[in-house]
Amino acid sequence: MKELICIVCPKGCHLKVDEEKDYAVTGNGCLRGAEYGKAELTNPTRVVTSTVRCEGGTHPRCPVKTDRPVPKGKMMEVMAALEGIALTAPVHVGDTIIENVCGTGVNVVAARNMDKGG
Repeated sequence: MKELICIVCPKGCHLKVDEEKDYAVTGNGCLRGAEYGKAELTNPTRVVTSTVRCEGGTHPRCPVKTDRPVPKGKMMEVMAALEGIALTAPVHVGDTIIENVCGTGVNVVAARNMDKGG
């Protein structure tokens, strides 16, 4: 039996997930909590957020994020892929920075507009 705190909403339900009973979840206040508890033990995923260099912009770095969660085991690989990225301003929210990052089928997108510096 694993105990988790649900992060789907601010309520923070205390979940118990029974690995021996097909990942049955108790303690959840809603169906989304049950889905989270099962997924967290069978295939945990996370949205990756970071920054990358931006040349010629109003700021030296631009925030980026994955457009969907990636498998938790791929997070460090995704972060390593971001290390070598250098954008050139202007950049717009939602611009694809890396397509299909690390073969996950997930894109890395800009999370902020970056105008050219003055």
